[in-house]
Amino acid sequence: MNSTKHSKKAIVIGCGIGGPVVAMALQRAGIEAVIYEAYDRPADYVGSFLNTASNGLDALRTLNSHTRVLTKGFATPRMVMWSGTGKRLGEVANGVTLADGTSSITIRRGLLHRALRDEAVSRGIQIEQGKRLVDATEDGAGVAARFEDGTEITGDILVGADGLNSHVRRIIDPDAPRPNYTGLVSMGGCARVTTLAPTPETFHMIFGKHAFFGYCVRPSGKTYWFANLTKPDELTRQELSAISTQTWKEQLLELFADDSGPATEILQATGDELAAYPIYDMPTVPTWYRGRIVLCGDAAHATSPSSGQGASLAIEDAVVLAKCLRDLPDTKQAFTAYERLRRERVEKVVKYSARISRTKALGPVGRWFRDLFMPFALKHFASPAAHDWLYRYHVDWSEPVCLG
Repeated sequence: MNSTKHSKKAIVIGCGIGGPVVAMALQRAGIEAVIYEAYDRPADYVGSFLNTASNGLDALRTLNSHTRVLTKGFATPRMVMWSGTGKRLGEVANGVTLADGTSSITIRRGLLHRALRDEAVSRGIQIEQGKRLVDATEDGAGVAARFEDGTEITGDILVGADGLNSHVRRIIDPDAPRPNYTGLVSMGGCARVTTLAPTPETFHMIFGKHAFFGYCVRPSGKTYWFANLTKPDELTRQELSAISTQTWKEQLLELFADDSGPATEILQATGDELAAYPIYDMPTVPTWYRGRIVLCGDAAHATSPSSGQGASLAIEDAVVLAKCLRDLPDTKQAFTAYERLRRERVEKVVKYSARISRTKALGPVGRWFRDLFMPFALKHFASPAAHDWLYRYHVDWSEPVCLG
């Protein structure tokens, strides 16, 4: 279905991952969208990369906006799990292979953001940088967004795709829950390690004695790695970034010194390209919309990175939201349908991801039980079929949305 009956205008707050996809999906639904981004220039996300799962790529393909993203990443459809003692715990699929051969990819966060921005701009979508939202008010005729620079924009709807610390979420509900610090810090970087054999289309995950380590070696020797370490005291991203690369490397080398595997070799080969950030997820957000204002992606349901689903859920949200606005004439009906179609799934993913995160920060007894039972669990409960609910989710653009 390709609707042209609407003449609505949407204000999209945030130009991360969800914002450009929301704007492209709304455009396809016949709704003009302009993106407003708080920062005056795009972030480069040095050292940071992420997983874009097959279900997220499938949703992008619905909008014919997947090709530019695929060219910036590389396929990683498999994960092999190891204990810190060198025991192979098993293998699990990272997504499914789509009908056209597409599988989950690893991509630098900055490249993903740029690819989505470039795709949106190529479709004539306007992006306004340096527009930090202060407030949004509405009446029967529409919604007005007021920005820190004193400008005000009006539209028919406002979509908050402004991430984990969403200001739109607080506008909708001042009592909305805050992000929950998981007690873990994630670090990531790149190194060139020519002594390691390539790991074709595979990430290796090591449940170390003191921290968790993942890595993938490209044929060129370029190695993508990340680590999750326990930090009970919450530090902001700014506080973490103030810690020198050398200090981080020394801490990580000490944490992984007693583990089997190449973690220390990779860390020693890492230069200054290193990112550190606290890991959060969101408790249930009770209110996803109010009047003409609605949340999308991490603003509504941030998940820890352990499931590799944060980007994909935001992309799915965008397409479903646009379909609901396309097919249901009343904004309240459209937002209600959107929440009905999305809430159960995303909250299930958040809980699933939290369970994975907990296995990364176990004591000696917990590690012993995990290493004993994980091979059985991966063999019997982590088969591709067991994760169909996660990876085979498909948004059919042609299927009309009906009132529930």
